Order: sequence, then structure tokens, then C-alpha cells
Amino acid sequence: MNYILFDGPYRDNLLPFTYTRPMAEIRVGILTIRQKWESFLEYTTTTVTEDYLSDKFPMVEMEENIMINASFLPNTEVVEVIKNLSDNQALFKGEDVIAFFAKEGEEVSDFSNFEAIEFEGDILKIENTWDIFSKNGDAIEEDFNLITNGRKSEPIPATVKTLNPENIFIEKGAKLNFVTLNASSGPIYIGRDAEIMEGTVVRGPLALCNNSTLKLATKIYGPTTVGPHSKVGGEVNNSVIFGYSNKGHDGFLGNSVLGEWCNIGADSNNSNLKNNYAEVRLWNYQTGGFAKTGLQFCGLMMGDHSKCGINTMFNTGTVVGVSSNIFGSGFPRNFVPSFSWGGSKGFVTYKTNKAFEVAEVVMGRRNEEFTDIDKAILEHVFEETKQYRRE
Repeated sequence: MNYILFDGPYRDNLLPFTYTRPMAEIRVGILTIRQKWESFLEYTTTTVTEDYLSDKFPMVEMEENIMINASFLPNTEVVEVIKNLSDNQALFKGEDVIAFFAKEGEEVSDFSNFEAIEFEGDILKIENTWDIFSKNGDAIEEDFNLITNGRKSEPIPATVKTLNPENIFIEKGAKLNFVTLNASSGPIYIGRDAEIMEGTVVRGPLALCNNSTLKLATKIYGPTTVGPHSKVGGEVNNSVIFGYSNKGHDGFLGNSVLGEWCNIGADSNNSNLKNNYAEVRLWNYQTGGFAKTGLQFCGLMMGDHSKCGINTMFNTGTVVGVSSNIFGSGFPRNFVPSFSWGGSKGFVTYKTNKAFEVAEVVMGRRNEEFTDIDKAILEHVFEETKQYRRE
């Protein structure tokens, strides 16, 4: 059987992160959503997504296919049902379709003629940007059990102080000495060739993915994910960094999500709690206004390739789009459109030729190529987000 992940109805709720990737490429827990499904299915998946993303994330269709809604995170129970779906069957959780059987060339928009199967078990679903950090603890625990099942951790170095060491897993090549790891409130996963420098204190759950670094005397409160090839310092609480991003210095990041190729300047901070303790509202791209989150704690949502200078201050519930550059004193507004350049005193358009020069240098430092396909995606995002900028 061929398995294809599709974006589903919540794609726009997950902007700005889904401007540059399908939902399947969102990281929550240790793995991306795609990596989770492929581990459970033991099968490579492809993607149905926006046309402008399809060159980078193509779909491979066969005679018979199972289409899977990438909003949902897999578990053993739901995967068993999905593997047994047959012609004209669809699996639902409430009003949402989890998966359905489709033949080659068949476009399904109406399930009224399908045999509807209701999934009665528990399943995690990502439908809003804040779900990425608020459900990260459960996702880390599920991924930890999946990845470490039947495997033995590398030994914990003698200089490392631990609580609940049986809840700590260290991959080959990881380096850590003179640090404190408290896994009593959730598992701690340290990926291949990752490093935790001296003086760091971690309270799980934590996912430190491959080739990432926690710098000297970092303070981590879980549930937190540091994606591959990222560097983190200072204080971080319940945040998710997708990968290839840096928050390398002192400063606070809390209840936040950073995409890829982001950089947070030294001594930058975000607020994650309003002074009046009121419910946080976040920019909603669909309505063009600020929407309730139901959360008291919510920080910064920053899209791919965005950066801020030293001592930047972000208000509670700030959304920064793709390829923006923020600097200067004072608080920038709570919604910074993609390709913006400036700060609290105002923004101008960050031209694509300048943004592309920076992206090429930044990615080259990690031996990654900024390809023509990447440029085309960002050019599309630039055009799509013009409506939000004051040109």
C-alpha cells in the first residue's frame, strides 16, 4: 500500500510555519510528523500540499493509496486501523477525517458515499500553532517510547548528575559533562552528536536532536524541543525549535515556536504572560485579526529565515512571518508580516534579493544549499504576504 500525507483543513491555522513546508514537516516532540508516520508505517510517505511547495515536496501516487491527514500524530492503535482500510472506507475522529482509501487519479472531496469508521481511541492532533508547544510534552513521550524501544542508551558520564536516569536516553556521539538532568517530570532524549556544555540544568521533557548544542549554563524547562543543528543558550521554557536555528546567548524564550534558519540575538526576551494575566490572542492569517487561543501562557511564533538583533523584546503572543529582520529598542508590534525590516519605530519591505543573499550565507555555514526551489518558495511567500505589509 502507498501512503500519502495531506495538509488537511488546518493548514492555514499553522501559518507562518506552513508557508514554507507541508504540515507533515512540522516538528513536534522529537520527530517531524512525517518521521513519526514513516516509523509506524515502516514505509516512505509523500505529500499532497500547496502547488508552490510541490517541487520540493512531491507526491508519488500508485494504483491504490491511503491518504493520511497530517494534522494527526500516529499511535499503534490508529496505525493498525489505517493499514486495514480498503476501497471506499474512511477513518474519522469526530468531524475530521484521519485517513481514507483512494485509487489513482481519484479526487475525493465528499465522503458521503464512503463507509465511515469512527476512531474511538485517543490521538494527538495539531490544528493551531500553539498546539506545537502545548502538546509537545505528550509528543516527546510518545516519540521517546518509539525511538528507544528495545534499545540501550549510551552510558551517562560520571560527572553528570541525574534524577530518574532510566528516563534518559543518550545516542552515540553525544557529549555532556558536569550537567544536571532531571527526568522526573518527563523523558530526556539526547540525539546523535549533540552536546550539552558544562553548567547546564535540564528539567524534562527535553528532545535535544542530532548535532544540536546547549551552550554553557543553559537552563531548560520542559517540555522543550531543540531541533537538529541548533544552538541554544540562556533560559528556555516549553518551546519548540524546528531545526537549524540559533538562540545562542542569554535571554528568555518561553511557550514559543521557532522555524528553521532563525536567529535570536543576545539578551533578547519574549513575554509569555500578559501583565493582567488575561487570555493571549494571536494573529490569525485567515481572519486578518487577532484570535483567542484559550491560553494564559503564549510567547513568540517565528517563521523560517527570520531573525532579531540583540536586546530585542517581544510582547506576549507575537507572530513573526517568514524572512523578517527585527532590531532596535522598544517592542515591535504583535504581528510582523513576512519580509519586514525594522522594529518598534516601523517596518519597510525586506527585498527578496537581500533576503536571499543572507539565506545563502546562513545555509552555507551548515553545508546546506539555498536552491532555486527554495528561492521560488520564498518568492511565492513574498507575493502572497504583500497584503500584510505597508509597502
